[in-house]
Amino acid sequence: MTKVNENYLKLPGSYLFSTIGKKVAAYEAANPDRRVIRLGIGDVTQPLAPAIIAAMHEAVDEMGKAETFRGYAPDLGYGFLREEIARQDYQARGCRIEADEIFVSDGAKSDCGNIQEIFSRDSRVAVCDPVYPVYVDSNVMAGRTGEYHREKEVWSNVIYMPCTAANQFVPELPKECPDLIYLCNPNNPTGTTLTRDQLKVWVDYANRTGAVILYDAAYEAYIAQADVPHSIYEIEGARTCAIEFRSFSKNAGFTGVRLGFTVIPKDLERDGVRLHGLWARRHGTKFNGAPYIVQKAAMAVYSEEGKAQLKNQVACYMDNARVIYEGLKKAGYEVYGGVNAPYIWLKAPEGMSSWDFFDWLLENANVVGTPGSGFGPSGEGYFRLTAFGTYENTAEAVERIGRLRRE
Repeated sequence: MTKVNENYLKLPGSYLFSTIGKKVAAYEAANPDRRVIRLGIGDVTQPLAPAIIAAMHEAVDEMGKAETFRGYAPDLGYGFLREEIARQDYQARGCRIEADEIFVSDGAKSDCGNIQEIFSRDSRVAVCDPVYPVYVDSNVMAGRTGEYHREKEVWSNVIYMPCTAANQFVPELPKECPDLIYLCNPNNPTGTTLTRDQLKVWVDYANRTGAVILYDAAYEAYIAQADVPHSIYEIEGARTCAIEFRSFSKNAGFTGVRLGFTVIPKDLERDGVRLHGLWARRHGTKFNGAPYIVQKAAMAVYSEEGKAQLKNQVACYMDNARVIYEGLKKAGYEVYGGVNAPYIWLKAPEGMSSWDFFDWLLENANVVGTPGSGFGPSGEGYFRLTAFGTYENTAEAVERIGRLRRE
């Protein structure tokens, strides 16, 4: 008789954002006269930039002619895109990254979830707490996390590194030595960041212990402060200990188009094996390459016209972040983030759990956010709002929340 992968049975009944979606849908069905504003899921709202649309149209026309038609894309990505990524995202910042160290994919979420496949099943995992759920859930699926302790809401074989107001949301080096360390900078969900000096501590630690840092830089386009690195490879020593994930979703609005990439330097070895070769083998076996039309569109991201248009889009989202941050602070909330990231992390009112606050906001302000407890035990009592809505909806949501506080 066929058996299922029992590790899937250890997962919560549904993904965090699926649970939120069901609760909101039920509320809207019961209250059709109320307009709900969604500031929960980190999906973008601005349309694709004109330069990107023009590139996609050009690619579609090419696909309609025999002489320019393209079939399967190279599994690791077209050379023209990999070279541009290496040149503008890395070499221009002084990072020694070559085009053949870049693996183009259908998004950072896929890569963050799949990267664990090239590591031993008994690898010990360390995560910042709170944490983006995919990091933990993908390791649960692989049978790497041990048993779930429901009373503490932790997995027995996962090392949780608390990031709270008490430590300025900077994780401390773990007492137990992990094999894999997940870092997200700027951080999702807290919207906080690590500086160069703080990140250098982690790079030195990984090189010293033999751990590998899995570095999610999906939100680097939102960095405003000079002492926050855009890539971990700006830190000396990172080539021998770090893998970086990037996404076109948040910097270019590709959430509905899907494109990202992973960087694995050839200097990164463990057990005498280059991880670059392992990921190339996995990528080539399980992925047939991102579509030509999408990769051609990504080239427009690096054009002068495209960069100017996307800079304006990012500025619009960060203006929303400012409105949320300042509005909630004025209303008396304890708030964090919103400076180098499109997320605002706020403390729920005294006596309210994260889900209590979710329900209270939905019922009384008709505003949707994300309960902090969904990101890990240290997220309890906190709440995440995103700046990816329209300016009008964002301003109205903040006014509604502020009004509740005043009443």
